[in-house]
Amino acid sequence: MHLVKNSHSQDGARVNAEPVIIAGAGPVGCALALNLAQHNIPVILLEGDKTLPQDLRASTFHPPSLDLLDELGLTDKLIEVGLIVHDYQYRDRRTGEVAKFDLKHLEGETNHPYRLQCEQFKMTGIVVEMLKDYDCAQVIFDAQVLGYREDADGVDVLTFTGGEEVRYRGSFLVGSDGANSRVRQAAGVKYEGLTYPELFLVASTTFPFEEHFENLSWVNYVSDPEEWCVLLKTVDLWRVLIPAPLDADRDKLLSDEFIQDRLQHLVPKEGDYDIHHRTLYRVHQRVAETYRVSPRALLAGDAAHVNNPLGGMGMNGGLHDAFNLADKLIRILRDKEDMNELLDLYDRQRRKICIDFVQAHTMRNKKLMESTDEDVQRARQKEFLRMASDPALAREFLMRTSMIDSLRDSLKIA
Repeated sequence: MHLVKNSHSQDGARVNAEPVIIAGAGPVGCALALNLAQHNIPVILLEGDKTLPQDLRASTFHPPSLDLLDELGLTDKLIEVGLIVHDYQYRDRRTGEVAKFDLKHLEGETNHPYRLQCEQFKMTGIVVEMLKDYDCAQVIFDAQVLGYREDADGVDVLTFTGGEEVRYRGSFLVGSDGANSRVRQAAGVKYEGLTYPELFLVASTTFPFEEHFENLSWVNYVSDPEEWCVLLKTVDLWRVLIPAPLDADRDKLLSDEFIQDRLQHLVPKEGDYDIHHRTLYRVHQRVAETYRVSPRALLAGDAAHVNNPLGGMGMNGGLHDAFNLADKLIRILRDKEDMNELLDLYDRQRRKICIDFVQAHTMRNKKLMESTDEDVQRARQKEFLRMASDPALAREFLMRTSMIDSLRDSLKIA
């Protein structure tokens, strides 16, 4: 067991309540924990692994997420270790046509009219360090949730921590513990949706793609009836995402031979590409049947919803969950507002917007990207070019894809 201890207290009086227990120290759990701690709410953040994961996961922070994280003093810290992206492109590999969307069209709607490419493990590492400054917060590693039991006054969480069973008492339990959430499973809540019949392969390399494609943006969605791909730049590396057949040999897909072949297909070069990371994963579109799984247990982030990564909406939607839920818990624990009314409202606001917008939008993105019909591809690219060339249409498009509209719409739900 690794316990991060805090050095000093935050300003103001600590709220007299049992801690909010958060399962999962990913971006969503970390954002929720820091928000509560900064409002003097006691919090225990449980991470099942012995250290923070540092694999290839989400790396895109959208403008409204940066606005929210700025309230916690996080955005400037992320910018220091991230890459600001002022525009992104939809490219047609066959025709060479490029539709570029400039995020400056969002000026006046956000304090951060750009995307930030920054691996999520950089955010979680920063937050865990920041939490050391709050004596109302604990971060406990190697703590796997086994189950929970609640009563009218709180919740008891049973964990396997440091090789032994340990119980934690809290006021509420939040499962932000990923798609295989133990909190959701313990509550017996259905995770409804589908799993795509294919795999996504992500590989990273230092190869300078920007020197081989004219006017390449740091974020690119590349259509091709034979094999579409996504090219994303972080500070140090390019990340390449390509689809792969579900029935393919996984060892072969992760082999140097296969990855080198796919990268050579993008840009032929002498010698091998340097490969820094590689990962292969299934892709899902699922939403929990409720985000309030019992009176004092809730879900957020991937524990509540997962979607394909095209558009970078998974982590961002989870961050929006975290801020919405933090507001509700603060009002319950500090301001003594009605628990049932607020937590039911959290479920309505976040679940409905997930189904109506995030799920629908990401499924449409994937369907258009993967189409093998050249007529569909041409029509898709023509529409992107039309919108990108018209400032009003580009702004309308970016308001949706940056998730500004969906965040605002969620807050209108009563």
